[in-house]
Amino acid sequence: MEWRVRGIGWGGGVPGLRWRGGRVSALTHGQRLAFRVVGVRRCPGARGNPCPLDAVVPGRATGGRCPECARLDRAHSVAADTIADDPQPYRVYLAWFGPGMTKVGITAEARGDARLLEQGAVTFSWLGRGPLMAARRTEEVLRQALGVPDRVAYERKRAARHALPPAGDRAREVEELYGRARAVGGWTETLEPLEFAARDHAGVFGLDGLPRLDGTVAELVDGGVVAGRLLAAAGPDLHLLAPDGRCLALDTRLMGGWVLEPAGEGSVFTVPVVSRAVVDSAAQEGLF
Repeated sequence: MEWRVRGIGWGGGVPGLRWRGGRVSALTHGQRLAFRVVGVRRCPGARGNPCPLDAVVPGRATGGRCPECARLDRAHSVAADTIADDPQPYRVYLAWFGPGMTKVGITAEARGDARLLEQGAVTFSWLGRGPLMAARRTEEVLRQALGVPDRVAYERKRAARHALPPAGDRAREVEELYGRARAVGGWTETLEPLEFAARDHAGVFGLDGLPRLDGTVAELVDGGVVAGRLLAAAGPDLHLLAPDGRCLALDTRLMGGWVLEPAGEGSVFTVPVVSRAVVDSAAQEGLF
């Protein structure tokens, strides 16, 4: 049986690897992971549909889809602002990823905090709830008024997880931004404001005591091996302690479309890795 991976999911607040065909392998902190990459990477499709072309996609593409499936995915994406008539209620949130890295965003109320888990938000608070277009307008108004982004680079998120300030400091930074957001006029006329309540995902992700980051996986390649103990899972990232003692991050968006098979006991980490110096440089570039 061919095990072709689709990526990571956060069903029920628990991370798991999703496979073509609907199977899910739960991930737990401390477990040993060891797999070998086989063959070529193929587009996993979009919106639960297989790729009609079974197209080959580049190893370094975090999207992991062919152009046709990527267009299909974005055509039904709230994040891409392609849906304007969704009748369900939405929530506006403030999400904290690291010192000075807070963003404003929206998510369907029915999804709970799933969107925050998928993004790797360490701390967050709801801000308001209401219709989609009102939430979208509020997101843009607050982004401009507060000088915060609607996206934070993954390189910066990963680096910040390895040197987190105390939970109280994280909550205070979100609360300060919450106060500034409530002071911005106009948006409360179309959205119902929600009281501040900081929620923290550090324990869910397994970030407490995470050692320094030594590097990130650049891509998966045919015959390459990933092996190590799972220290943390945050957003799409797995933080692994490799057999040689390095703490390495694997963006599971690079995994989608690959066939994986178990690697034996004593396997070593052989897929290409970008060193910490390059990672830190990329994170700094994300500041400007």
